[in-house]
Amino acid sequence: MSLPPEAYLWFKTLHIVGVVVWFAGLFYLVRLFIYHVEAEELEPELRVAFQQQYSLMEKRLANIITTPGMVVAVSMAICLLIAQPAWLQQGWMHAKLAFVAALLAYHAFCYRVMAQLQAGTFSWNGKQLRALNELPTLLLVIVVMLVVFKTQFPTSAATWFIVALVVFMAGSIQFYARWRRLRAEAAANEAAALEAAAISSAGMAAAEHEAASKKASHAS
Repeated sequence: MSLPPEAYLWFKTLHIVGVVVWFAGLFYLVRLFIYHVEAEELEPELRVAFQQQYSLMEKRLANIITTPGMVVAVSMAICLLIAQPAWLQQGWMHAKLAFVAALLAYHAFCYRVMAQLQAGTFSWNGKQLRALNELPTLLLVIVVMLVVFKTQFPTSAATWFIVALVVFMAGSIQFYARWRRLRAEAAANEAAALEAAAISSAGMAAAEHEAASKKASHAS
C-alpha cells in the first residue's frame, strides 16, 4: 500500500498529541487517587461528599481525556509502523514497545484502582500512590530517549548525570510532598492541643465559678 508523502508527518503529529494528552491524564489521575484516599481522614459528612466528587472527576478524566489520548497515541503509532516497517527490525523499537506495553498495563491498573476506590476496597495509602505516580515519568523519559537516540543510546557520563537529575527531581517532589504533609499534621495537632487547652481552661473556670457560687450561698 502506497501512502502519500505527508501521511507520515500527520501520523507523527497526531501521535505526539496523543502521547501528550495520555500522559497528562495519567499524571493527574493518580493525583486524584491520592486526594481520594486522603479524604478518609475528613469528617464523615465531608468525606462522603469529597469522595463522591473525586470519583466523578476520576471517571471523567479517565474516559474523556486519558483513554482517548491513549487510543490516539497507539493507533497513530501503528500507522507509523505501517509507514516505516523497517523499524520493527531494530532493537530500539523492540525495547520501546516493551516499555509501551508496561504503560498500557499501568493504564489498566489505574482503572482497577479507580474501581476499587469507588467500591471502598482499595488498601493503598497516599505515600504508596505518590511513589506509583513517579512510574510513568520514568517510562516517559526512557521511551523518549529510545526514540531520539535509537541505536545510539548514550552511556556517557552526561547521560548518567541526566538520569541522576531526573531521580533527584522525583525525590525532591516526594520530599516536598512529605514535608507539606508533616507540616499540615503538626499544625492540626497544635490546633487540637490549643482547643483542648481552651476547653480545659473553660472547664476549670466554670468549676471555680460554681464553687464560688456555692460558697456564697452557704455564707448567706
